Amino acid sequence: MSYMRRDSKLSSVLHVLLHLAHSDHPMTSEDMARFLDTNPVLVRRVLAGLRERGYISSNRGHGGGWSITCDLAQVTLRDIYEAVGAPPFFAMGNRTESPGCLVEQVVNESLGDAFGEAEALLMRRLGHVSLADLSAEFNRRYDRHLSHHGDPHHAHPERDL
Repeated sequence: MSYMRRDSKLSSVLHVLLHLAHSDHPMTSEDMARFLDTNPVLVRRVLAGLRERGYISSNRGHGGGWSITCDLAQVTLRDIYEAVGAPPFFAMGNRTESPGCLVEQVVNESLGDAFGEAEALLMRRLGHVSLADLSAEFNRRYDRHLSHHGDPHHAHPERDL
């Protein structure tokens, strides 16, 4: 059985946004690419949609880089999902080889309804979670990690930059 590669764009963007939110200085595309083990050009391409919406900004030159410019409490995961192009949630789809087949019609209608309901539920959930919620959860886990391990670099090496 083969599996399609999952689209991790939303997860990746949220990852770098939290790094930006917890950094006291602008971060370069190269910095963020290292967090994601990817190419800086890909990072810049994905972040462009966030910059267009005013969630982040970028400055060139010495000391330049990307910075958060939005109120984390006002931006939801749905906002970010839409800013990165609203990638499809599901890799599954309907057969369309025999549109006149009554069996295919029934199956496609049933699956279409289920996919639609699932997508609506995901969109509502994404709309109820803000970047501030993610940041607060990270802070809670980071503090707990420090109290147990005492090593800030093990849990989040960039936080103390």
